[in-house]
Amino acid sequence: MSSFEDADTEETVTCLQITVYHPGQLQSGIFQSIRFCSRDKLPSSEVVKFGRNSNICRYTFQDKQVSRVQFSLQLFKQFNSSVLSFEIKNMSKKANLIMDSRELGYLNKMDLPYKCMIRFGEYQFLMEKEDGESLEFFEIQFILSPRSLLQENNWPPHRPIPKYGIYSLSSFQSSSPTEMDENELMNTESLREEM
Repeated sequence: MSSFEDADTEETVTCLQITVYHPGQLQSGIFQSIRFCSRDKLPSSEVVKFGRNSNICRYTFQDKQVSRVQFSLQLFKQFNSSVLSFEIKNMSKKANLIMDSRELGYLNKMDLPYKCMIRFGEYQFLMEKEDGESLEFFEIQFILSPRSLLQENNWPPHRPIPKYGIYSLSSFQSSSPTEMDENELMNTESLREEM
């Protein structure tokens, strides 16, 4: 028998492709520490952190507006499933993450669908998962987009989330309840009466 016949069967590896965009990406070097187009192979037990602190985060953004640790991704396997999935957790106390149309506050986490848009401030990340067989490793591949991902992929427009605080969600349709203070409620009611 040849060594080819004796070789272990190669398993495919789950890959998360992350296409990134920021309007100042060319002038400011925000993504200069990220290697584009190559795949990084990581152990499945690793929690992957994104932010500006290079001592803590695997992927860093050269931007003082970004938190030391902005968000994290972790691989997991659903009960009774052979498919690996990712969950995203917002690690920033200053800025919420928007995943498609859902807002994640500090320490909130959600499972990533196969394709979704993650946003905070002026950052846009299109995340697309490609399934693999390996339970030991996964890969992350970055692609730099020359134009806004919201326009390119026909995502609904949004207002950037300010560094401190949250914009009012009352103007957006939402499946979850939103809080209003008395002044917002009174302003909304007086606007309805004027109409």
